Amino acid sequence: MALKKIELEDRELLDRYLLTKEDRSCDMVFPNIFLWSRKYKVGYEIVEDCLVFGEEGRQNVNRSFPFGTEENKRRAVLHFMKQAKENGGEWFFNLTTESDFALLEKWFPGCFTIQYNRDRADYVYETEKLATLSGKKYHKKKNHVNKFKSLYPDWSYERITDDNVEECFQMALKWRTLNGCDDDEEKNDEMCVTMNALRLIKELRLSGGLLRVNGEVVAFAIGEPLRKDMFCVHIEKALTEIQGAYPMINQQFVLHECMDYKYVNREEDTGLEGLRKAKESYRPVFLVNKGYAHLDISRCEAYI
Repeated sequence: MALKKIELEDRELLDRYLLTKEDRSCDMVFPNIFLWSRKYKVGYEIVEDCLVFGEEGRQNVNRSFPFGTEENKRRAVLHFMKQAKENGGEWFFNLTTESDFALLEKWFPGCFTIQYNRDRADYVYETEKLATLSGKKYHKKKNHVNKFKSLYPDWSYERITDDNVEECFQMALKWRTLNGCDDDEEKNDEMCVTMNALRLIKELRLSGGLLRVNGEVVAFAIGEPLRKDMFCVHIEKALTEIQGAYPMINQQFVLHECMDYKYVNREEDTGLEGLRKAKESYRPVFLVNKGYAHLDISRCEAYI
């Protein structure tokens, strides 16, 4: 079956399946899936009343771990196991979490091996700690915020609206130039996603906030609720020429948008050393591990 391209009008259908997933991962929400599907050519299909994603050109070698009820997920996994046996070669499920792998072991013990990708692990923090920055461990972060306030006493925070979103576009274009996105494919892809998130912020039901200094936008952040107890920050951009802009937008966005949630998910570090150091410095309370569950077809004769 050909994979279907993900469109905005698919939101209600996909959410019906995505919301059955209890693991807290930034990849498993419609806005992220929609925005990045343009880059990675990701489509979807419904198998055994489960939602699965796949990449164009790799339809016969992998899928995302299915989204649906437990019994339907078991049937969907078995469907792909049988398909893998017929086609031969490698097969794996991506976006497999620790609870997903536990289900695979329960249903088909020994048939799959899991390989987690540390670069793709989500960082999850306690909201109150990001908001207050209290305690010795956050002393440097609080100093950066206080320095920002002293250097720029006229600073202000606003929610992103129709009236100010164009200013965020202009700041993003400036960030793009200053950070050499034309010469860095990954940065350019990230900026394309950022611009589309701003363009479709209402349609994707995202929340955004910005910082001003001297009346100009110098930072913004965009996110959405991930679960009842968790908010996810998808995008955060700041001009580094404004000292303390990153820690300030981090704290202010949490204070204004995340206080109704126990946790804040600030996504992954993609293996970048500087980004990993920055995310670890905020003391995550736990990581959401994701990986690849590889099928060993030789061990599965009893099931297929």
